[in-house]
Amino acid sequence: MINIFQLKITSLVLRIASVALKDIKSELRTKYAITAMALFVLTAIAMIVFATAGEKFNPELTAGVLWIIMFFTAMTGLSKSFVSEEERGTGLILQLMNTTSTIYIGKLLFTICLSLVLNTVAILLFFLFTGLEVKNWLVFSLMEILGSLGIASATTIISAIIAKSATKNALFPVLAFPLLLPLILTGVETTILSLVGASWAEAQGDIILMICYSVVVITSSILLFEFVWLD
Repeated sequence: MINIFQLKITSLVLRIASVALKDIKSELRTKYAITAMALFVLTAIAMIVFATAGEKFNPELTAGVLWIIMFFTAMTGLSKSFVSEEERGTGLILQLMNTTSTIYIGKLLFTICLSLVLNTVAILLFFLFTGLEVKNWLVFSLMEILGSLGIASATTIISAIIAKSATKNALFPVLAFPLLLPLILTGVETTILSLVGASWAEAQGDIILMICYSVVVITSSILLFEFVWLD
């Protein structure tokens, strides 16, 4: 029984990994999302630097600008997770070769990796050009990781919802903003706390809220994904 259970778990992990690796290879070959998101990050940060002209950022403004960049970076490139399958006509093949749960989790892993890499680059460039300092790196690092996870979890299921729509580009930000709003508000508050040097006890509540957000969205998405994408 144990060997059979282990084989099933191994098979499940391999199928999930195959979906994620397929998307990674496809993105590295086309570089569509990476290029679009990277160009937006560079353009946004350059405009912010020129507009502020060396003015000092306060923690509130810094947190707001960072999350604006993170949100619109996601809107620029993360919609292609399922949309690309419909555009290339490979959605049916993907459905035949994998279960719905493995497809969703594999796509989610790819989106998390892409979101985390681009957000890290955006934050590093932002701090490089503005010279800002973080006083609590533990809280800030958790904010970035959990923020990327939350953004990826929401945008993955939204990408599945809009995949067959004729107005994909317009629908994506319209659906994403209200769903991401609780995460953005909590993320901004957590960022402010990390910049002013708040203690772990002060930031713990917001960190837990960000974790709960991702857990709820991912769990709901797994349960509803079959109806959302197949219907």
